[in-house]
Amino acid sequence: MIVAGYWLRLREFPSEAFWPGAERLNYFILFPALLFSSLARAPLNNPALPRLALAVLLALGIAWIALLLVRRLRGWPAGRFGAFSQGILRFNTYLGLAAVGSLFGQQGLTLAALMLALMVPTVNVLSVWSLTAERGVSARSLLLPIAKNPLILACVGGALFNLTGIGLPGGTDRLLSLLAAASLPLGLLCVGAALKPEQLGAEVPALGWNSALRLLVMPVLAWCVAWALALPAMESAVLVLFFALPTAPTAYVLTRQLGGDSQLMAGIITLQTLLAAGSLLLVMTLL
Repeated sequence: MIVAGYWLRLREFPSEAFWPGAERLNYFILFPALLFSSLARAPLNNPALPRLALAVLLALGIAWIALLLVRRLRGWPAGRFGAFSQGILRFNTYLGLAAVGSLFGQQGLTLAALMLALMVPTVNVLSVWSLTAERGVSARSLLLPIAKNPLILACVGGALFNLTGIGLPGGTDRLLSLLAAASLPLGLLCVGAALKPEQLGAEVPALGWNSALRLLVMPVLAWCVAWALALPAMESAVLVLFFALPTAPTAYVLTRQLGGDSQLMAGIITLQTLLAAGSLLLVMTLL
């Protein structure tokens, strides 16, 4: 599906203007429908969920502290540090949910949706802060995009609806299922369309070590945290899988908007997505 998306964009089919619109449709409607429906029917009384939440925050916290220490040693400017930190902390949500759904079905998607409710706001705050560290940023500019994020709103809405205990009446479950079914294939096509192989020519060492940390070291870190907290097998597997994903294509847009090194970010996104074809296969086989 990713290769097909890349090929279609090269052939300009349906058109170059199609892909931004498809991305917005997925981001604001189809993907939130998947998250809302997953959490609206989720068994929120799972005793492992608090430990899973702790594992997510602990793994992200360890990675963030390590990034801050390396930045102090290397003296990276904010624009460069923002690209490197997003390459290590952010994740391709479409690819993650497609993999989790294939491996673990609806139960895995439910766990993934709960993780996203924590990971999306945390990673967004860290990403914005890393790109604006030298000029400062207000709490409002950090928190307002999170409060308006459709993925966060869908997760919170689905969880609150779940707590009401009324279910999904009047055929809404079927409606949401149809919308959700369209989100993953369209998302994977958009991932392919966002690839920029022409950006791989510069800064090969930086692209290489950043990709190795994201695709190999981060899943090992997640596994160590899951082992230390004695997470059940499925919760551990979903945690490790999400920390093995390549970075998100949307990191390029954020980097460009906030004045970061967008060319470096485009190279990181492309190389990680290409290498993930092998590294994700390894991780999923081990899981």
